[in-house]
Amino acid sequence: MTAHQGSLVTVIGAYGHTGRFVVAELLRRGLVPILSGRDPQRLAVFGKLYPELETRPATVDDPGSLDRALAGAAAVINCAGPFASTAAPVIDAALRAGVPYLDVTAETEVVLDTIAAYGDRVREAGGLVVPAVAFYGGLGDLLATAAVGDWKTSDEKTSDGKTSDGKTADRISIAYALSDWRPTGGTRVTGQVSAGRRSGGRILYADGRLQARSGDAPRADWAFPEPIGVRPVVGEFTMADSATIPTHLSVPDIDTCMTLNAVEDLRSADTSGPVAVDDSGRSAQTFLVEVVATRNGETRRAVASGQDIYAVTAPLVVEAVRRVLADPHRPSGVVTAGALADARDFLTALAPGHLTLDLTN
Repeated sequence: MTAHQGSLVTVIGAYGHTGRFVVAELLRRGLVPILSGRDPQRLAVFGKLYPELETRPATVDDPGSLDRALAGAAAVINCAGPFASTAAPVIDAALRAGVPYLDVTAETEVVLDTIAAYGDRVREAGGLVVPAVAFYGGLGDLLATAAVGDWKTSDEKTSDGKTSDGKTADRISIAYALSDWRPTGGTRVTGQVSAGRRSGGRILYADGRLQARSGDAPRADWAFPEPIGVRPVVGEFTMADSATIPTHLSVPDIDTCMTLNAVEDLRSADTSGPVAVDDSGRSAQTFLVEVVATRNGETRRAVASGQDIYAVTAPLVVEAVRRVLADPHRPSGVVTAGALADARDFLTALAPGHLTLDLTN
């Protein structure tokens, strides 16, 4: 396939479960993937599905191979986990190539590492790194940003005379409801890596910072919008959005919960992954994410629902890369999904075919 250089996007981990969705979505949106990954044999087999596309094997311990994988590309999307191993080498390659880097990590610690290690360096180089543009991370960040709306910029007094004291919100709560969860092998591996870094404990964003938690996670009931209704949830189920949201919203407390059935699926001995039910490869899994923001007694909500948490990652990250490539004045540094563009506009662009939204406040 002959393509304009500005439309070429290297996909690292192209043959993985999420990578396959990303490749298909790039093509659907008129962009041209360069297929890359660490296993030459798997890459060659996957490449046969797209004979018009170029395949370029690359491993994170071979910087030259990464440079070749990114040569001539306008951007790179990293879909290869565990991101604790792949994020830094691919970001370094993106900086050498002078192209934006995006990834789909759900590893909270990797997002924190990326911000700490690359924030100043990427900004000084005029580059752009957008981590966690995925179901876990990007979607919650976008919904939280849409929910707070003008709270982000307005410190006007409320009806009772109170002000926000410089805070965007007093608290942001994120509730995940999954019909079921058949984690991919990659999800299980990255989860094990994160658990190892936490010594088996949990983390929670409270009092303006991520803190360690031990013991049993709290349980409660959450009243989701209909037709889901009240469901038992596991609290302190912290995801990557607790690392991305505080980069651009001033909020001291972020709490996250997950429906109990999904947590039990995640911990199940059954390691069978998602089962495709349509031609696109999506599973029958459905999801709903509700974000509740509170400030001075006022509450705002934003809700998104759809099918297959892995499949919906593709339109999220491809919409982000499309906007990045189209913006001659794009920001520099490490920028998360909620700060990359107007959150409501971003989410609305995804709605047809991917999300059902309720952004009314």
